[in-house]
Amino acid sequence: MATKATKATKAVSRNDLMQTMNRWLEPERFQDYCPNGLQVEGKSQVRHIVSGVTASQALINEAIYVGADMILVHHGYFWKGEDPRIQGMKRARIKALMDYDINLVAYHLPLDDHPEYGNNRQLAKILDIQDAVPLDGLVWAGTLAKPLSPQAFAAHLQLCLDRAPLAVGTGPDLIKRVAWCTGAAQGYITKALDAGVDAFISGEISEPTTHTARECGIHYFAAGHHATERYGVKALGEALANEFGITHQFVDCDNPV
Repeated sequence: MATKATKATKAVSRNDLMQTMNRWLEPERFQDYCPNGLQVEGKSQVRHIVSGVTASQALINEAIYVGADMILVHHGYFWKGEDPRIQGMKRARIKALMDYDINLVAYHLPLDDHPEYGNNRQLAKILDIQDAVPLDGLVWAGTLAKPLSPQAFAAHLQLCLDRAPLAVGTGPDLIKRVAWCTGAAQGYITKALDAGVDAFISGEISEPTTHTARECGIHYFAAGHHATERYGVKALGEALANEFGITHQFVDCDNPV
């Protein structure tokens, strides 16, 4: 599903866009699992950006359909440890980008971390978490606008993210202080425990996380990797549209994970 596009008034050079994003996000500060920034080079002039969580074929097809010059994502290509050969699914995706001369730009950890456009900051806004601040590295913490029972908080997550969370663990009858880290951040539950919060939210869950939550007295909510990471790339795309007067639209290719 695509959001309504802003209206373009001009084109901007790809280099200007990249310089701005790199200045905002400072990817050089991170030791990441993939290259941040321009991953596949396309047109030198950009009028229309499509943003999405992952550079899937579905997102590429939508970008082609609406005539986008650039795709901006959180999850791009060329991850450490993956097969480097350009064949199969990877070939099909990259061929489509090159056939239509579309730039692919991806920011991973820099987009999680950013204090304004980052996934963690944006999730706090979506969930109406007050006094949201970085706790330790990529983990953030804050206070709910009003204390909620675990059942009510799960319902709040489902309403805000349009996805029912998986809730495990035991903790206080009312949740007041929460910590969170979007995506595959279940291992950070120990940082949440050290901070003494009532609940921890991440995108994914793993088998050991369940036992940690049950035995250490904390509520844990796995709210969806995709669902928790929709909002950073959308905020970044909107900021670029405002900065340069170009078209941006966010496309949500639904993913139940």
